[in-house]
Amino acid sequence: MTTVPFVLVIDDELHIRRLVASALRRAGFEPLEAESAAAAMELIERHDVKAAFIDLGLPDKDGLELVADIARRGGIIMIVISARDAIGERISALDLGADDFIGKPFDTGEMLARLRAALRRSSQPANPNAMIVVGDIEIDPDAHIVRKSGNEIHLTPKEFDMLAMLGRHAGCVVTHAQILRAVWGPAHERDIEYLRVTARNLRRKLEADPSQPKLIRNEPGIGYRWTL
Repeated sequence: MTTVPFVLVIDDELHIRRLVASALRRAGFEPLEAESAAAAMELIERHDVKAAFIDLGLPDKDGLELVADIARRGGIIMIVISARDAIGERISALDLGADDFIGKPFDTGEMLARLRAALRRSSQPANPNAMIVVGDIEIDPDAHIVRKSGNEIHLTPKEFDMLAMLGRHAGCVVTHAQILRAVWGPAHERDIEYLRVTARNLRRKLEADPSQPKLIRNEPGIGYRWTL
């Protein structure tokens, strides 16, 4: 018997909770609703919650604190949905453990697509050498080979590592700092120009029209997303 995944909707606005819960139910999920951080943690204690949509403007605790609390527990995908769209807050949410960030107002279709992408990623075994397949692009970390539509694409080591990181998080935003730490090392966490040059080269090699990228998208001031 297949278990329907519980998805927690945390927002103090009733109409937002109902909108998100209705979309989740139609998509085959079992929504749970919480109007506060305390209510959310109580539901997490009682149910096997797979994912949570979190508003930052909660009545009893700042949403960023709740993100950190849930991240410490582990095992729950977190997507922040908030009207607080300052770049710094988006970066803070992601650095604290959120998997993605969607600004209000939002499209429920995009919301569900982001959730499905995060669930797919979380279900994959944590094997850094596992084959990564996104659309018509295959990344083989063992052989250090990238193929697009079956044709091998030559990448430099840094281009390969950046692409592999984006591929492992396909559909979700990865911050500048996260990429720089993983690919260039902690000492280069602020060297954003490295990313710009590498992203430009990847687009030139992989995009049909590098000037209008559809695969590797820039999230201004935050990072990059490999769109699905």
